Parts: sequence; structure tokens; C-alpha cells
Amino acid sequence: MSLSEPMFKAGETVEGYRVHTALGEGAASHIYLVQDPKTKQVWALKHVHRGDAKDARFLDQAIQEYQIASKLNHPNIRKITRLIKKTRRLLYLTDVMLVMEVVDGVSMDRRPPKRFDDAVSLFEQTARAMGHMHERGFAHADMKPNNIMVCQSANGPMAKIIDLGQSCTLGTVKGRIQGTPDYIAPEQVHRRPITSRTDVYNLGATMYWTVTGRHVPTALPRGDSLVSRIDDHLIPKPRAASEINPRIPGKLNELIMHCVEIDPEDRPDDMGHVVEVLQNVLGELRLSGIAARDKTKEGSSVGGLILNDATNHEGARLNEGSAPGTLRATSDASGPVPPLA
Repeated sequence: MSLSEPMFKAGETVEGYRVHTALGEGAASHIYLVQDPKTKQVWALKHVHRGDAKDARFLDQAIQEYQIASKLNHPNIRKITRLIKKTRRLLYLTDVMLVMEVVDGVSMDRRPPKRFDDAVSLFEQTARAMGHMHERGFAHADMKPNNIMVCQSANGPMAKIIDLGQSCTLGTVKGRIQGTPDYIAPEQVHRRPITSRTDVYNLGATMYWTVTGRHVPTALPRGDSLVSRIDDHLIPKPRAASEINPRIPGKLNELIMHCVEIDPEDRPDDMGHVVEVLQNVLGELRLSGIAARDKTKEGSSVGGLILNDATNHEGARLNEGSAPGTLRATSDASGPVPPLA
């Protein structure tokens, strides 16, 4: 389903909420900024409409998103406070709306972090949030940079997971391949049980892209191919992240490569291990930052925390004549690309 235009206009009242503006859209939904006139509280309203019978699964997906979110309580996961259903003549469901926490930030794919300490902090926050989901019996099953909103707080960048649309109970075997091609785990492609280690892989692929600007090879072939999926033993092993970006700390490189192992049994046991390693890496980065600043007072330069002056995220390239370390979007870019130094 694809909604060409928002169904609701600014100033309209929808289920008791006044619409301020449309915030964006997904493959099967529109999201609006709305306000409760009684409490003055501002919310995000996600609207999924059934255009034809094929859209029923999107309604079911939105309902499941609410059901899972209502069982979670974590500062790094967007809260969904209310589910609204509309039916036609009491016969079948036509619309589902979710009343959600407003998240003021930019997704990590649109604005990747510029410094390692910020990147690792965001990874660690995301891993803790996913660990919370696992403790409650759920897998996220679609972690990627687009699903991590980066907000500014007094303590630095704050990660907020915004989409639980593919989330499911741990151990679920899905009836169809679901996930994002550049981040999908082999067991998702081959429709095996979704486990906490599936989320570990998805997060590992997300970390890999963030610090290298490249995607890991997955079980879904790219370009023209005679096969629809690749068997585990034929999936190419990704280059070590540190080969692409030599500035990546050794422990972070080891963790990322551990997370994207093909066989789930070869990945970290659980998200708790991922959090622990990320906390250690972050501590070392912050200590090195303090030391670097001390050296700066003596006339030395600081560079150890910068991701990479030349990191080139896929979809953009260095523009000749631009300032050193600045990336500008080209005709094949998917969106604005910020400087990385």
C-alpha cells in the first residue's frame, strides 16, 4: 500500500486530536503531529488505512506493534500509548491509528555520528533497549540506522528506537521474508526462528555501516541474480571494519565482526555481552579524549575520536573542491549527507 497524500489536513480533528501537520510517511502509513485539546499534550499519530484486501497485513502489523510496545518500558524505545481501530459497518477493519510519543530528532542514516564516542554511546543505548525487549520476550527483527532516531540531550546524543513494525515474539518463524536487505540476518532470509541473536546481527550490520559507510554482504543477492537467496556457506565474509576505516578501535572492530557472523551460534550469546563490550570501548574512548585534550593544551592536535576524515557512506562521494573531510550528496545519493570531520 502507498498513500499518495495524507488523508488528514491541518486543523482537522481526528479521534479527539487536532492535526497540526503531517510529519512523514512509510510504505503503508502516514504520521501526523497532533494535540489533545484537553490536556494540550502533543503526540505523533500513525495512521494505517486499508485500501484493498492486500493491505490487511499492514493493519495487523500496526496492531502487533502496539501490543508489543505496550509491554515495554524503556527510555530508548518510543512509547505507544493508545490503539484506535475503525471498522466499516462492523464488518471489517478499515483503519488503525497509534498514538505515539513525539521524538524530536533525526534518524541515524540521515545524520550519522561524527565521533566514535558519540557512535559507540548510541550503539550502547540501542543495545540496552533491545536487551530490554529480549527480557520481555520479544525481538525487534529490523534494526537499521533508519530505525534509530538521534535526539540531543543534556548528556549528549540520545538514541530512540522508533519502529517496532517487524517485532515479534522470540522464536517466531515468519511466514514470509521480512527485514531490510542490507541488514537482514541469514536466518530471516531462510525463514528460521527469530532469536535475540538475530537482533545482534542486525545491530552489528548497523554498526558496520555507521563506522565504515559500507554494508555487509547478506543472504539476499544484489543486482541481477538468478537466485532469490544465498545459502549460508556461500555468503561472502565481510571485510574487517578496521580494514575499511583504520581509526576503528580494535575492540569495537572485534565486536562488530563477532556480531555479523553467519551462524547465530558464533555470535555473542546475548545483547548483555554486546552492551558490556560497548561500555568498555566507550570508557576507553572517553579516557583517550581527555588525554588528547590535555595534549592540545600543549599544542598537539586532537583526532583520535573522529570517525574518519574520509569515511564515505554509500550513496555519496567526496566532492572535488569541497572542504577536506566534507561529503556532499551526489545524484545517486538518497538524502543529505553531513560532514564527517
